[in-house]
Amino acid sequence: MADGQRQLVRKIGALLESGDTSALKKLLGEHRSSNVAEVVELVGNEERRIIFDVLDKPTSAEVLEKVNEATRAEMFDLLAKHEIKGIISELDHDDVADLLAELPVEERAELLESIPPAELAEIKELMRYSEDSAGGIMDPLVISVPEDATVGEAVNEIRAAEIDEDFFCVYVADKGGRFLGDVRVRFLLTRPESTKIRDLTDTDTVYVTVDMDQEEVRNIFSKNDLIVAPVLDQAHNLVGRITADRVIEVAEEEAAEDLYTMAGTDPDELDDVSVLHAARVRMTWLLPCLIGTGITALVMMFFKGHNPVIYVAAVAFVPMIAAISGNAGLQTSAIVVSGLATGHLVALRLSQVFNREVRIALLVALSCGVLGGLACAILLNSGTAEASVEPLRLVFAFGTAMFSAIMVATTLGLFLPFLFRRVGIDPAISSGPLVTTANDSISVAIYMMLTLLLQ
Repeated sequence: MADGQRQLVRKIGALLESGDTSALKKLLGEHRSSNVAEVVELVGNEERRIIFDVLDKPTSAEVLEKVNEATRAEMFDLLAKHEIKGIISELDHDDVADLLAELPVEERAELLESIPPAELAEIKELMRYSEDSAGGIMDPLVISVPEDATVGEAVNEIRAAEIDEDFFCVYVADKGGRFLGDVRVRFLLTRPESTKIRDLTDTDTVYVTVDMDQEEVRNIFSKNDLIVAPVLDQAHNLVGRITADRVIEVAEEEAAEDLYTMAGTDPDELDDVSVLHAARVRMTWLLPCLIGTGITALVMMFFKGHNPVIYVAAVAFVPMIAAISGNAGLQTSAIVVSGLATGHLVALRLSQVFNREVRIALLVALSCGVLGGLACAILLNSGTAEASVEPLRLVFAFGTAMFSAIMVATTLGLFLPFLFRRVGIDPAISSGPLVTTANDSISVAIYMMLTLLLQ
């Protein structure tokens, strides 16, 4: 937290304790809604109630829209029904659709009944799209003119719209309503009013479709340096637009989701402040990992009947094998997942990525095999192993197993993200605990088998 934010929290805390609501209202009015939202996330429900009592309705709406989902869920319980209805009336339709999607079905239906019919149809249309699609994150407010309109008519269309939004261009459609392109506002300001819009239309406009995943939308914005992009339906009709500020939010959401997945948890953990809810979400991932480690234990017990002296010496190096091979696989999968998420690898064939990553894996595996073998030799000659163990064979077995385990782990780290992406599963799962645990089991099995067979 920045120093300025800490000072704001302290000032608000002091005013809340003193009960000076007039000074609190003045202080909150001097700060952006985003700063107030951060404070609302930090304080308790009693303090939140007081803060929302002194905020005006437009600011309350902005604050409720900006707080995290867990805080917003608590605010829904804290605010009266008429307050929520008033707040909804201040929000844009796309924000209303997002907010209503978080409510229970019964409460959502009740609030929908309070929305004017003209706005209700548009909000319901937005709610039918997946929240992770272009349709789910788009703003339906657009300005569109026919291709035979003039610059003067387009300017009048902007004036008549009377909406509090930033517009960078006017969209153009043919007589059948199909999207043709856009005209930048600067052309409308610098060309004679009689100029035909069709003469200024950029027909090479980059657009997205309503069913496009938000991650793909983000990549399109990044690659083309876009400020805004039109959203088209399957009939190529204009239905909305997406602006860069919304894409920044999407990028943050996607990055957070990938981090949660790679850590073995879920973004749903943040939907509720309950520790029981968070523990349940985490155990959903950890229980399969517990089973996986049990499999690793079974693998080691399977080899227990062999030469006990060799077995004891070999077991001492199991953590090293599991850790190095698992981390090597994690490095590869992290690079591939990141490349797929940012779009850097999407256009590449698996064979191209395979050609690069396998060569890297060979060098890493060879280096770790040699260095691991040297470490094994030093430890075996330090007096910690039984004299009957043949050090050279064990060192050779360990180095070979290290090499093999790393190659297997990096191969899984390379192929699984592509496989998961193809079947519609988040590639980030390939870097999560489940796959890491599987890597451990496989690497330990390879190591123990080679170690005991080469004796």
